[in-house]
Amino acid sequence: MFPDLFSIAGRTALVTGGTRGIGYMIAEGYLKAGARVFISSRKPDACARAQKELSEFGDVTAVPSDVRDERQCRELIEEVARRTDRLDILVNNAGATWGAAFDDFPADAWDKVLGVNLKAPFLLTQLARPLLEAASEQDDPARVINIGSIDGLIVPGFGNYSYSASKAAVHHLTRHLAAELAPAILVNAIAPGPFPSKMMAATLDAIGERLTAASPVRRIGRTEDIAGAAVYLASRATAFMTGAVIPLDGGLSTTVRIHV
Repeated sequence: MFPDLFSIAGRTALVTGGTRGIGYMIAEGYLKAGARVFISSRKPDACARAQKELSEFGDVTAVPSDVRDERQCRELIEEVARRTDRLDILVNNAGATWGAAFDDFPADAWDKVLGVNLKAPFLLTQLARPLLEAASEQDDPARVINIGSIDGLIVPGFGNYSYSASKAAVHHLTRHLAAELAPAILVNAIAPGPFPSKMMAATLDAIGERLTAASPVRRIGRTEDIAGAAVYLASRATAFMTGAVIPLDGGLSTTVRIHV
């Protein structure tokens, strides 16, 4: 009845932090679904490698950019604008974390982590607004998808204070931007739980078995899980959804049982 309801074929997306981890998984999923994809990373060699690998699946362009730097955020969007006159999907995925004991947690961990995780998504959305509005249609608006975290929904069991606070803020920024940018641009967030990535490697090495055992689905996330959620939020199927934060964590944050 609705054959194109979940299609993103022919759309153009920008995925920040798209050279590894969740960003790479989303970029791969978008390419396989027929989208044209721009990815960014602060490391030029990582960009070149990811572009070569992902080109197997479709039209991908990698643009080196350190989103901690306002000037480089601007240059990233300008480079995308030189190559296309519209942007259907912006995925604010680039992220940073920091872990330390409470008494040892440094002040600059707040500047670094909030700069990447919170300030950059706002700036990039602000800068990309003209491209997003150019792609928007009355019944199928442009999309911004922010990548939050399970750690912004529940209290983590380790000392990533600036990270968890930044992701909770990303979730609320998502709602605020959704109110501001509708109806031309819809803004939603995904809050992933454990997925295999460089950022999660130490955690999975330390407590991966415990996380798997605690999950109602008894596993960690896979590429198709995050790709499916990202495709869904970018498709016509979610044209009536904005300001939502979707937990994608195997039920870890939604089925916690407190034993007193």
